[in-house]
Amino acid sequence: MTDIGIDDRITMSATVDPAVQQTDLLRSARFRLERETHWRRLDELVTRAEKGGAAALSYEEVRDLSAEYRQAMNSLSVARDISLDRAMIAYLESLCARAYLVVYAPQESLGGLTLRLITHGIPQAVRRSALPLFIGFLALILGAAAGYKLYVNDSSWLYTFVPQELADQRTPEASADYLRSTIYGDESHGSDKLAAFSTFLFSHNTSIVILIFTLGIFLSVPSFILTFYNGLMLGAFFAMFKEKGLGYDVFAWLSIHGVTELAAIAIACAGGARLGLAVLLPGSRSRRDELRHQARDAVKLAILAALMLVVAAFIEGFLRQLIQDPILRIVIGWGMGVFWTSWLLFSGREGKALHGSRG
Repeated sequence: MTDIGIDDRITMSATVDPAVQQTDLLRSARFRLERETHWRRLDELVTRAEKGGAAALSYEEVRDLSAEYRQAMNSLSVARDISLDRAMIAYLESLCARAYLVVYAPQESLGGLTLRLITHGIPQAVRRSALPLFIGFLALILGAAAGYKLYVNDSSWLYTFVPQELADQRTPEASADYLRSTIYGDESHGSDKLAAFSTFLFSHNTSIVILIFTLGIFLSVPSFILTFYNGLMLGAFFAMFKEKGLGYDVFAWLSIHGVTELAAIAIACAGGARLGLAVLLPGSRSRRDELRHQARDAVKLAILAALMLVVAAFIEGFLRQLIQDPILRIVIGWGMGVFWTSWLLFSGREGKALHGSRG
């Protein structure tokens, strides 16, 4: 930010009566003469700190910075009280504002902020979201159970729940051999087709997660419905493979990436639910204030869901294609589940007493 120099500001006084102007200029000049050395010293230290951070200053310079900042604040207060030149007051306001940011603003790099978000902010937000998380996982589980039951009663429900692009010829009419080939990626189901399917599935789930989160503000209902719908697809899909004797195989196929991917969908639903509950049950706050308060944790849940989708995309695009053993697929998938659970339950607890609800 480029500031007009103090000499320029002092000469930019408004046009008033010449005698009054002369008196004000003399008083301002005397006031400036007595304190200008401190202002210039503060300006120099602030400029250096803005360019290189507080670490660029020595211990003595940091001490001087604090002392000169207090002097400048005192000068500003006096200048306002005795109605000195407005240009001088504007200069001091700008200088004090810059000094305030250097002295009191968090001196933390982007990397430090990201690390603190990962180690403290996200895990603590998750632990404060028990009810929204329950809503998200309940919607997914109920949807899966309903989809499974409906398919068992009538297999045509699969066409209602699963889009044609997602089904990719995996229909009730497909043979067990073909369905098995889609799980293990043998010669009848080329790797290029599997990669294309993985890309589509990641894109599909990303758009679903965004919709689930953003629509949560409407009393959480759309978030719940979309998550429930994803459960319906999952249940019907699993029922179709189980009907062909491939229940264990498809469980392993889904586990390697699905534990992370489906959890991300439920967590996005929880983020949307936090927004919806803020509107529905604002408590003692106004709805606007409660929404602003809940949005901090809701956004952290959305970031977590996005991070988990990135990890799931890597697993789905590479590990699932390279690892064909069902036991190993299950170990990797549920091992990732243990990793996510451990991180979110235990990380950042040592700072909870200090940070409180700030996360």
